[in-house]
Amino acid sequence: MSSAPQLAPPDSPNQLTIGQLAAESGMSVRNIRAHQARGLLDPPEVRARVGYYRPEHLEQLRLIRDLQDDGFNLGAIKRLVDHTQGTAARLRRFGEALSAVATTERGDTLSLEELGRRFRFSAQEAPEVLAEAERLGVLVPLADGHFRAPSPSLLAIGEEVVSRGISLRSALAVLEDIDRHCDSVSRSFVELFVHEIWKPFAQADMPAERWPEIEHAVARLGPVASEALMAIFQRRLSARLEGAFEEINRRVAERTADPGGEKT
Repeated sequence: MSSAPQLAPPDSPNQLTIGQLAAESGMSVRNIRAHQARGLLDPPEVRARVGYYRPEHLEQLRLIRDLQDDGFNLGAIKRLVDHTQGTAARLRRFGEALSAVATTERGDTLSLEELGRRFRFSAQEAPEVLAEAERLGVLVPLADGHFRAPSPSLLAIGEEVVSRGISLRSALAVLEDIDRHCDSVSRSFVELFVHEIWKPFAQADMPAERWPEIEHAVARLGPVASEALMAIFQRRLSARLEGAFEEINRRVAERTADPGGEKT
């Protein structure tokens, strides 16, 4: 008579049977065994011919599923989890390049008094103004009562706008509008990179000789996007300014021609 399967000890991290792992991950037992045979999944702890899996196995399966959803084939996923081919180091450098694109400024820390002086708001106005700036991500409150400005250059632009006589509330409203449009533009550039460069690279099993091309593409993504955005913005701004001044000149000409007419 055969003995019952030996359970994993309570202190072992390996507590899940393959059936339980399948239920938790949403994958079939057959797929789990296939991933393990391909080397995509670490082997289980075997006790009395029963394999027991730990929470890390569940995370590995979820990663495999997410990567497949992102367009990676199993060959590319194998490269990702195979440290002997240097893919992990390349992905780490790739992540560092992405961080460099996203982070170009070092934040400043300012007191409430300094903010009030630079942006000309009173103590009574401070709660409303600060709440709006925090909502937009322009300021981040710190535990000691100070505020961190993630983008000092954006803060300097705001200060100059206020010094020209534009109210801080109006400046923040325009900033929110710009932020919304820039988010849409950023999404378009990222989707372009993912669909036109990254996915074909991943579907080709991420050949080693193409990594420099991918790294260069992501390094240039920020500068190219910024240059394109500025070129289009300057053209649009010029056209808007010309249109606004044409309207101003028209109104002035009308008032000059009819001095007694109603002023608008």
